[in-house]
Amino acid sequence: MSDSSLPALPAADRPDVAARLRDALLAASFTADGLLELLGAPAYAALARSETVPALRATRGDTPLETLVRLFLLQQPVPPARVADVLPVQECLESGWLVRVGADEVAATVDIRPYGGLDGEDWFIVSDLGCAVGGAGGIGSRDEGVVLGVGGASTTLAGITVRTPVGSALDLGTGSGIQALHAAQHATRVTATDVNPRALHITGLTLALSGAPAADLRQGSLFEPIRADETYDLIVSNPPFVISPGARLTYRDGGMSGDDLCRTLVQESGERLTEGGFAQFLANWQHVEGEDWQDRLRSWVPRGCDAWIVQREVQDVTQYAELWLRDAGDHRGDPAEYQARYDAWLDEFEARKVRAVGFGWITLRRTGAAVPSITVEEWPHPVEQPLGETIRAHFARLDYLRDHDDAALLEGHFRLVSEIVQEQVGLPGAEDPEHVVLRQHRGMRRATTVDTVGAGFAGVCDGSLSAGRILDAIAQLMGEDPVLLRDRTPAQIRLLVEQGFLDPAV
Repeated sequence: MSDSSLPALPAADRPDVAARLRDALLAASFTADGLLELLGAPAYAALARSETVPALRATRGDTPLETLVRLFLLQQPVPPARVADVLPVQECLESGWLVRVGADEVAATVDIRPYGGLDGEDWFIVSDLGCAVGGAGGIGSRDEGVVLGVGGASTTLAGITVRTPVGSALDLGTGSGIQALHAAQHATRVTATDVNPRALHITGLTLALSGAPAADLRQGSLFEPIRADETYDLIVSNPPFVISPGARLTYRDGGMSGDDLCRTLVQESGERLTEGGFAQFLANWQHVEGEDWQDRLRSWVPRGCDAWIVQREVQDVTQYAELWLRDAGDHRGDPAEYQARYDAWLDEFEARKVRAVGFGWITLRRTGAAVPSITVEEWPHPVEQPLGETIRAHFARLDYLRDHDDAALLEGHFRLVSEIVQEQVGLPGAEDPEHVVLRQHRGMRRATTVDTVGAGFAGVCDGSLSAGRILDAIAQLMGEDPVLLRDRTPAQIRLLVEQGFLDPAV
C-alpha cells in the first residue's frame, strides 16, 4: 500500500504555526507530567498499551488539557468553539494540523505525544493516527507506510546512546525522529535518513514542534543517502531489524535475508565514523545450528573499531514468529491466513537452520589501536537507564587497560566506584565466607566474585595509594610473599576495572 492511502500530513514549511501550537500545548500543561497528573498512573500506563478507555473516562470534562488529550492522543473529534479556547484553530486548519469533520467538529491529522527527554525536557513526538505505540494494537495491519511513535525500543536506544557533545550525528532510519531529537541537543549538525518519505516529513514535524533545530533530512536505505566523503562523530539507528519472510511492513521488516540488514548496517558503519566516534544500534541476530552466536556477531565488527555487544533477550523461533505476527495484527484476522503466515516464518527459519533469535545492543567506537577490543556478552538482567555514560566509561577504561601493562597497572591509582556493596556468601556460622561478591547498584548492575585479596584491595581503593603499595600492605597483613601477590593479582584488577567496579584515578 502506498503513502497516498494515508491521511495528509501537516505542512512542514510552517514553523511559525508549529511554534504557536507548541506554546499552546505547554500553556495547557500538555506534557508528560501534566498527563500523568490528569489521567492518573493506571490510565497513563494503559495508553502505552494502546488502551484508550481509561483515558477517555478521565477526560470527560472541558478543561484545556482534557480537550487536547481527546484531540491529539485519543483522536476524538471536538467542537471548534471548544478548541478555540486552547489553540489557534484557523492556522492549524490552514497548515493541516487539524481538519474539519462532520458539520461542526474538528479532528487531529496526526498523533501528538508528550515526551519527557532524558533530562526532563518537554518534547512532542508526532506519529500517524493510532500509531503512537506499536505492538498492542496490531498497527501493521493497517498500512505498510505508517510511522510509529515512541516505543520501548526507541527509549532503550535513546538511553544507551553516548551523549558527549559532538560536531555531527546521523540518525539512520529516523522514523518519527526521536533519536534525531535527542541528538540535536548535543550535536552541532544532525542528519536523519529514512527509506520512507513520510517518516522524514514527520521527523521534521517532531523537531519543529519540540523547538529543536531542523535536521538535514535525506531519503534512502541504510547509507545510500550519505556521500562517500561524509563521516560522523555519532551514528544511531533503531533499524527495521525484524527477521521475517519478505518485507511487508516498512517500519519493522528489513527486507534482506535473515539478519543481513543488521549485519550490513554494522559492517558499513566503521568507515562512516570519525576517529573516536560511536555507532550505536539495536539489532536482532540469528542463532544458527552448529554456529556460536558470539562468533557470528564478532564477524560483523568492522576493522578499526572496538565493539561492545550485549545480548538482552533470546526467543525461540516460535515465540519470535508469534510476537511479530501479533504486532501486525495477523492473529485478529482469518485463522487460515494466520496459519499460512506462521508456516512461512517457520519454513524460512528451518531453511536457514535458525533455532532462536537474539535481541540486544551493539556499540562500535572507531579506534586507532593496533588490536581493537571486541566484547560480546549475554546480560539479561535489569540495568539502570540511561546507560550512555556507563557505555562511554566502558570504552575509556578499555583505553586505559590497553595502554597499561601489568607493571604500569601496579603503579596506577584506583577508586572504588560509588554504590558498590560487598556480599559474603557461606554457611551460617562458618569462620570464613566461601566467596565474596561485589555488586553494583548503578549502571549495568553487575556482580562479580572475588577472593579475599580482591575484596580487600577494592575496599581500600580511594585513589591515594598505588595498587602495588596496597598489595604490599595486604601481603604483610596476610603473611604472604608480596612478590607473588603482585604477580598474581593484576588479572583480578583488570577484571574489576573492565567491569566498572574500579576507575583509574587520573
